[in-house]
Amino acid sequence: MALREIRKEGDPALRKVTKAVKKFDKRLSVLIGDMAETLKQANGVGLAAPQVGVLKRIVIIDAEDSGCIALINPQIIDSDGVQTFYEGCLSYPGYFGDTCRPQTVTVRALDAKGCEVAYTATGLYAVACCHEIDHLDGVLFTSLAERFLTDEEIEERAKQREEGRI
Repeated sequence: MALREIRKEGDPALRKVTKAVKKFDKRLSVLIGDMAETLKQANGVGLAAPQVGVLKRIVIIDAEDSGCIALINPQIIDSDGVQTFYEGCLSYPGYFGDTCRPQTVTVRALDAKGCEVAYTATGLYAVACCHEIDHLDGVLFTSLAERFLTDEEIEERAKQREEGRI
């Protein structure tokens, strides 16, 4: 596995619509492994293939107790409720904003071997699914944020998360 460079604000790959994965081969397996390693190294919750310059419909999510999973050609097939969440992005370091996302989502996708899987996610995991799937369509959280947080607000929210209050 190798670390991939995470594309940053202004990179054109972040605004492009991706193509469906059709081949489940060694190259895909290597990419998924590289993305998982890159996500872990960056201490993030999710990573989409365009963030490493690959215009394919692949996301890696590592949130809560679900462990690290790869979702290929993911689709949100159901959602329920609403939550306002402070969201950030590895491609926009230092930016955090309040976004409105579903409280619960059900995602259908393929795994690394091409088998159909479905996950129901809540809270942070639901936010991560929405955020990363948006990346696949060139949609960035910066265009969805209701407002951006100040440094003081970011610190307070991080403290609240550590204490389990959000």
